[in-house]
Amino acid sequence: MKETAAEVTELQELLDAAYAQSTQHLRNIITGPRRLNAEELVGVLTGMCTLNLATVTARGEPRISAVDGHLLHGRWVFTTSGSAAKAKQLKKRPAASISYVDGERIGVFSHGDVEFLTAEHPDFAEIEDHLTNHYGSSPSSWGDDIVYCRLQPHWMVGYAFDKAAVVGD
Repeated sequence: MKETAAEVTELQELLDAAYAQSTQHLRNIITGPRRLNAEELVGVLTGMCTLNLATVTARGEPRISAVDGHLLHGRWVFTTSGSAAKAKQLKKRPAASISYVDGERIGVFSHGDVEFLTAEHPDFAEIEDHLTNHYGSSPSSWGDDIVYCRLQPHWMVGYAFDKAAVVGD
């Protein structure tokens, strides 16, 4: 867990706001005993998570693909090739949705805008170090045009069918 107390508070505010503006249908599914709070999310979502990333084409057609994602400081980060369709779509239309689902065990759903992080970005070195430690090599070494992306979420909810089993209560 790399989140500061302030980042956990900020994430909790985001989760609360998203839940409050959600439909009754979603609130019926993600009820109190199944709703994950920020501390629980950052405690459970360590290491790599296979994310479903939804983007939109120039014609407004939805596209979904999988990326290796990491929750760092309350935000999803991932890398991909700059020549990948998803990278091209996100550069033109940064709005995206990300979900992480592990059967009925856990689900995290996020909407926001993707930002591209270059080596000059103040958060890049920490993200690069985290990813290098996880994979054993720098994603930058995997190709000539690897891009680093981070979802700046404006909506996020977390769910666990059996919360006690997920968070270890």
